[in-house]
Amino acid sequence: MKKVILLLVVAGAAAAAVAVALARGPAPQAGNASSHREAPLIAEDPSADNTDLYAFRSPDKPDTFTIVSNWIPGEDPAAGPNYYTFSPSARYNVYLDRNGDGKPDVTFRVRFKRNAGQFFLGDTAQPYTVTKIVGGKSSVVATGTTPPDNIGPRSTPNYHDLATKGIFPLGGGGSVFAGQRDDPFFGDIGAIFDLVAIRKGVGNAGGGKDFFAGYAVHTIALQLPIADYDTTSHVIGVWSSTDRQVVTVAQTKVKVKGKTRVRVAKKVVWQQVSRLGNPLINEAVIPTDKKDLWNRLSPATDKQFEQYYTSPILAAVINKLYNLGVKESDRSDLEAVLLTGLKQPNLNYTGPTLADELRLNLSIPPTAPDKVNRMGVLGGDLAGYPNGRRLEDDVIDITEQAVAGALIGTNIPLGDGVNADDKGYLSSFPYANDPNAGFDNTKGEPKP
Repeated sequence: MKKVILLLVVAGAAAAAVAVALARGPAPQAGNASSHREAPLIAEDPSADNTDLYAFRSPDKPDTFTIVSNWIPGEDPAAGPNYYTFSPSARYNVYLDRNGDGKPDVTFRVRFKRNAGQFFLGDTAQPYTVTKIVGGKSSVVATGTTPPDNIGPRSTPNYHDLATKGIFPLGGGGSVFAGQRDDPFFGDIGAIFDLVAIRKGVGNAGGGKDFFAGYAVHTIALQLPIADYDTTSHVIGVWSSTDRQVVTVAQTKVKVKGKTRVRVAKKVVWQQVSRLGNPLINEAVIPTDKKDLWNRLSPATDKQFEQYYTSPILAAVINKLYNLGVKESDRSDLEAVLLTGLKQPNLNYTGPTLADELRLNLSIPPTAPDKVNRMGVLGGDLAGYPNGRRLEDDVIDITEQAVAGALIGTNIPLGDGVNADDKGYLSSFPYANDPNAGFDNTKGEPKP
């Protein structure tokens, strides 16, 4: 009997993306930050690529919390006429873990369609359906349509009003938004990729260049009532993922009336191809030869990656480049922050299960917008990262300083010199700002 398995991802450029895990050598790429192209295979499938995840108490509606999950890295708003869209052949998932086991207790699953539109505007206004799954039971809780991408004043006039109309109610309480947004992430990625280069001093006094300025992403944002999702500990875990369909074709030789025949059986299943919890994990913690594997697994399996948290590669890179004496092994402090939540002090501990989740303590009130400290917990602001993650939180500086030992008494004010997003944020849901218009073409200058 002979059996042949063929795996295909039904996604065009992503064909065979989950069939194999590419080996790019045993050593990781030094000092990767969140350029959003964090693993070899997912870099070939941008519409399925998780870029950043945020979870925070809503500053203007403190009885709710907000999850903002982004996909599709580096969208240039002027990149027409085939503008960026969610993939109609993918499933986009947002998960909530309410008991700390690394498994979803609540799933919000979003599927998109593509409809032909007017010339140049194309099919960027996408109908979608939101399904909520609890205890194996699913129900549709919202239907909506994304606003079109921000093309320009003729194609998409009064864009902010147009985008605001893209907020829809969720059945049972809450709101959803899906569509193009300004990328709220900020960082000097060009310098970081050049062997963690720092343009000015140790990076905590400006001087950086924001790689993401002018670029957009596609966002799914949920605003949910705290009362419906709170727990005894008041801590929940959040992560997001993308699934693609996988076709398995099995060929088996069988005897039929004395003759050998080949029987073909086809099975279609869903395969996770990307995931995201804490920022910078697959970029800066997981080695390159395991990045694609990590993307396919759930947080409940993350114990197998424990060594990369307790002996962080980034610490070794920082020492090699800058000779700062950063502790390179036995980093239980990083394991606590990223895999269990902080128990001492009791900030957002979810239990002993090691799982990469963005952990949010729903009992900690939001900080007033004018009092937000970009360094989050390291800056004395307990409503910020690693207690969830707000759009304003400077996760590159926080991560670099935490790896350097900020939680174990070593104060090295490392940073990338970029301390805020170029556009700022909205004061109300979905908080991520409107994308730049393609017509504005902020990447170029008028020519004489």
